Amino acid sequence: MSTIKVEILGSGCKKCQQLESNAKEAISALNLGAEILHVTDPIAIAQRGVMTTPALAINSKVVSKGKVLSKEEIQTLLQ
Repeated sequence: MSTIKVEILGSGCKKCQQLESNAKEAISALNLGAEILHVTDPIAIAQRGVMTTPALAINSKVVSKGKVLSKEEIQTLLQ
């Protein structure tokens, strides 16, 4: 099975950290191999079409903008 690429897009604020924590929990619960990256460069984030953070991208596709998804919501997106 290939590794899933999960990106947290945001400045590193408390909400971004919570989204990253929830993503790690979701990945662990599903027993998936995943690479987790935190993109903090505002220009790189804007180039992805994200104007409100935190945002979540799975395999380079932005799936959520401007909210902290729960572990369960992230699990659904990963399955």
